[in-house]
Amino acid sequence: MAAIIELPSPNHDARPDDTPIDMLVLHYTGMTSAAAAIARLRDPVAKVSSHYVVDEDGTVLRLVAEQRRAWHGGESFWRGHRALNGRSIGIEIVNPGHDWGYRPFPVLQLVAVCDLCLEILSRHPIPPRNVVAHSDIAPDRKQDPGELFDWRGLARNGVGLWPEVADLGEIGALRSGHELARVRAALREVGYDVAAHGGEDRALATVLRAFQRHWRPEAVTGMADMGTVARLLGLLDLLDAD
Repeated sequence: MAAIIELPSPNHDARPDDTPIDMLVLHYTGMTSAAAAIARLRDPVAKVSSHYVVDEDGTVLRLVAEQRRAWHGGESFWRGHRALNGRSIGIEIVNPGHDWGYRPFPVLQLVAVCDLCLEILSRHPIPPRNVVAHSDIAPDRKQDPGELFDWRGLARNGVGLWPEVADLGEIGALRSGHELARVRAALREVGYDVAAHGGEDRALATVLRAFQRHWRPEAVTGMADMGTVARLLGLLDLLDAD
């Protein structure tokens, strides 16, 4: 990949002792311009940062050294862990986001993100299931990088996971009597913070939308429809093999 431009942010601190770097979290900047986002990520008053920023032309900036804790995830949860900044590397991908004219990510940018992720994965023991979206770890607060991000292409190049459609018989079984309990159990196994019991409530819909933004972007509905269940079962198959 092209040379990384160093543009240090003061917003970082030491990682907790005895905590591995075992997560990679992808965000979008969600601001009107790259310059505005970078300025905020370097503003000591804002108290936010990321390790890297990838601009739309593929330029990569390093704001925080990987061995330091950047402040990108906020209140977060994945696979039993909270406060994930201490164990993760954060990449901000320049895009105005849902509030400012969300648009497709350019090819040059996606290539740069993929190359950067592969380099990071070569340095840290991050399993594919821990390559996640900001919306995965904070579904009640965040939507990024959103349904237009090419998670499938990233997985095809060795970054993260992309599920194939599960067997139709399995889908039929899952949609029988204990459907919601099994959907909740499957989401918990993937890593989401969702209650083990409950009906079709707002909290479940929020988590389902996060799952869909990552693994079923063609239908971000918050509903456990057949296609979503298929992707969820397919992802569980990949986790079993991981």
